[in-house]
Amino acid sequence: MSRVNVLVVDDATFIRDLVKKGLRDHFPGVQIHEAINGRKAQQLLGRVAIDLILCDWEMPEMSGLELLSWCREEEVLKGIPFIMVTSRGDKENVVQAIQAGVSDFIGKPFSNEQLVTKVRKALSRTGKLQALQSQGPKALATGFANDSLAALTGGKAEVIKSDDGDPAKPAAGVQPLAPKPAARAITAGRGQGQLRLPGGTTACVIKALSLKEALLVVKRGESLPQVLESAVLDLEQGEGGEVARLNGYLHAVAAFEPKPDSEWLQLTLRFVDRDPQKLDYLSRLIARGTAQKHFSPGA
Repeated sequence: MSRVNVLVVDDATFIRDLVKKGLRDHFPGVQIHEAINGRKAQQLLGRVAIDLILCDWEMPEMSGLELLSWCREEEVLKGIPFIMVTSRGDKENVVQAIQAGVSDFIGKPFSNEQLVTKVRKALSRTGKLQALQSQGPKALATGFANDSLAALTGGKAEVIKSDDGDPAKPAAGVQPLAPKPAARAITAGRGQGQLRLPGGTTACVIKALSLKEALLVVKRGESLPQVLESAVLDLEQGEGGEVARLNGYLHAVAAFEPKPDSEWLQLTLRFVDRDPQKLDYLSRLIARGTAQKHFSPGA
């Protein structure tokens, strides 16, 4: 029986695990390979016949765009579907990837439904979807897991512990913090950014920032953010208006006020990027301290 091989390329372990779990849940017969950057992916592509590539854009050593360009120049690789999994959704980036020969995009943050839909489309075009269908009755399950926590825990709720040892419950049971006046926190001159989640984009107040994580306050919407949900924090860089996109996941979700119907939520966003340029940008933000409009130091 013919195997279907998928290569997942991302320097963030959390994102690779999220993609692998989504693929295995919906395509049980798939064989998954992984690489931490484009250079490692090149080496693997020289040894294994890959049917689909899911690749991040921003990675150290070799970016996703560089890997894509290389694949399209190689005779034996040019026909492989190449899906860019990226937070770079600006028009110029999309055009650049299309010109390089990208097959499709998945925007970060993404849900399992979005991931599976794109993968099914790509495999169907090459006839590989039928090969997966023949490998088991569960290969094309119609139910999609939209909750990243369920995707990583098999549907079982877990208690996530923060660095200080205190449990932070999943968002389904929002945990109140110590009393804090939300209005004062929102208007106290804290920095602001945009937080992108699978369910949409919301403005956020950045209370504190470190190389590992950001402490954010957002207004509560109809649906609660989920622990372990992938997220992207957008920050403007300098006067040019360029946007830095910091990829991560929600490590903790809590009520900002000491009541279950709190209007504000406090989120801990753990960064997963290992891109040197992004780490350098974060370092410069932290070094500038209170002079930087986006955040106040202290994380």
